[in-house]
Amino acid sequence: MKKIYFILFAVVAALSFTACSDGDQPSGNSIFVNDEAKPDAFEQWLLENFTYPYNVEVLYRMKDTEIDHKYTLTPADSAKCAKLAMIVKYLWYDAYAEVAGPDFVKANTPRVLQFIGSLAIENNGTVVMGTAEGGYKITLYNVNNLGSAIKLDDYDALNQWYFTTLHHEFQHILNQKKPYDTSFDLISEGNYVSGDWYQYNTDTQALPLGFIRNYAMNEPREDYAELYSQYLTNNDALWNSKMEKAGEKGEAIIEQKLAHIRTYMRQNWNIDLEELRAVVQRRAVEYKKLDFEHLK
Repeated sequence: MKKIYFILFAVVAALSFTACSDGDQPSGNSIFVNDEAKPDAFEQWLLENFTYPYNVEVLYRMKDTEIDHKYTLTPADSAKCAKLAMIVKYLWYDAYAEVAGPDFVKANTPRVLQFIGSLAIENNGTVVMGTAEGGYKITLYNVNNLGSAIKLDDYDALNQWYFTTLHHEFQHILNQKKPYDTSFDLISEGNYVSGDWYQYNTDTQALPLGFIRNYAMNEPREDYAELYSQYLTNNDALWNSKMEKAGEKGEAIIEQKLAHIRTYMRQNWNIDLEELRAVVQRRAVEYKKLDFEHLK
């Protein structure tokens, strides 16, 4: 045993002396590269057009930690994300900045905007247009259909999939910061149907009861946000056609609800709803002149 210990001691000692020799000192060049990757052209554009002016991070690369795992989702195509980002900036962020100022946008809009390529589908078959999380993040789905099933120059389709969602979720954020007058909830009390909303037809059932869309029949806060978003994004022709379907009674209820929203936006946020709608509608025509092939 003594011999074994001696041999081991000798080997360890030799290795110790060898490890301390000058020739084996670290060169200072690590095999691990710590340099941060430089942003590509699109990422730089996002920094200059979203992050710096509005303090918003755009997530276009799908992150496992940021998605809702109850849905089967696929990443968004970066080229389609670039086009959608241009439109979102022009039609949404810049519209609010024009009316309420960039400080309002920076202080109140979500800190994170996430793009997902695929649809998000619930177990009952309903399609989720978008989601908002705690007032800090809005997620838009179905981005990979932009430019194909959803034409870039089809404003109604863009509204259906993206912009009614953005305005709707933003109204929720504003309501979280400054609650609306709950007397609004009494206007259609007794006609809300909770999770069964999708079983109702918008034109023949929701509108005549004073709901701008069947989803508004879910609950009062959804009614509030949905009416706000539809009023801003629908042009006069579309809005008037909906009022015709609503009939005299339904239109009167919708106008009563709109009066609440006008007062809320003016008193709490110093925003004239009619001015904001006019800006949104003007930009809805102008955005088609954007150069979607080049980042500027």
